[in-house]
Amino acid sequence: MTVSDVTAPTAAEAVTAADEHPFVSRVAHYADSVLRPTALRTDREGVDATRVAEFSRLGLLNHAAPARFGGAEVGRDGDRRLHEILSGACFNTWLVWAQHAPIVGRLAKTLAEGTDLPDIGHEILHGRVLLGAAISDVRRFPDHHITATRVPGGWTFSGAISWVSGWGLNTVLTVAAVESSTRTVVTALVPVGDRTRAEHLDLSAVAGSRTERVVLDDVTVPDGNVIGTEPLSVWRSNDLGTASDARPHHFGLAEAVLRELDQSRNQRAREVAAVWRPRLERLRIQAYALADETAAAGDGRHRIDERLATKAASGEALTTLTRALVVARAGHGIRLDDTAQLYARSALFVLVQGQTSDVRDAQLTRLAL
Repeated sequence: MTVSDVTAPTAAEAVTAADEHPFVSRVAHYADSVLRPTALRTDREGVDATRVAEFSRLGLLNHAAPARFGGAEVGRDGDRRLHEILSGACFNTWLVWAQHAPIVGRLAKTLAEGTDLPDIGHEILHGRVLLGAAISDVRRFPDHHITATRVPGGWTFSGAISWVSGWGLNTVLTVAAVESSTRTVVTALVPVGDRTRAEHLDLSAVAGSRTERVVLDDVTVPDGNVIGTEPLSVWRSNDLGTASDARPHHFGLAEAVLRELDQSRNQRAREVAAVWRPRLERLRIQAYALADETAAAGDGRHRIDERLATKAASGEALTTLTRALVVARAGHGIRLDDTAQLYARSALFVLVQGQTSDVRDAQLTRLAL
């Protein structure tokens, strides 16, 4: 079966219908009135503490928490729609939030399964703490990873985290480290302190996301801060089930570009939007249907070729649309005060974000056609 054979629209329609949820509606209003108008400035100056405080007041720092912690009870469809809305309004802000939000859901699941959480875990569920994520280096084991060494009462984490977004705003990191002899992945909450130091990264895209390389210098992690241990093989299987899919932020960013093409004075630019909008919607339908089917199957390699093809096609669509907007804006499209170049650089970031070797091969294979 090919990608084009997947036509069931129910998952994508449910995501769109989530606009009717009061919480999603409030976030959409905030995104249009606050995030979108300041996206260029945020890219230049960076996400700041005021924005994090706004997210906290809105309930975006714990929307995935149980209701007793103030969670929004939006479900999977609402969560996808939030990612679409925020990524389309301000990609830098979305990236900082996107490192944090999934861990809240993971902590909620851990608590529901009867495992107690450390005090900081309850603070996170209440939406009082912004997390940074340091998980993806496990993909590069054994060439590069954070090392977990067992010590009495806990672990020692050491190594250089390739990417941490929101640095300076987050007070706790979620770190996935590997104990090499047993090939065990240990995931824990690690407070930022004097043994966690940043090394600046000069990024051409998402420069406003406060993304830095962070070195852990023999950080002590008590057992109480560990939120999960699992075999490396299981971690990789679960990661494959996420990294191989086109994600909501692909479609949120694409919708932002389509909106601006639609508003262009150039008739040809509007024609590009008219041609590409149904194509993007088909990819969105395919992506969500395949992701849901994979989750139900419980197998990260379920219909892997089709999922990778959908992700590669989504990335190519993004680069095509952002090029079209740059062309339509002419010389203005490469100025720092124009959203065309902001979207173009964001699209390039999407191509390499969460990139596994399978994803890279699928992308390059498509480009070689």
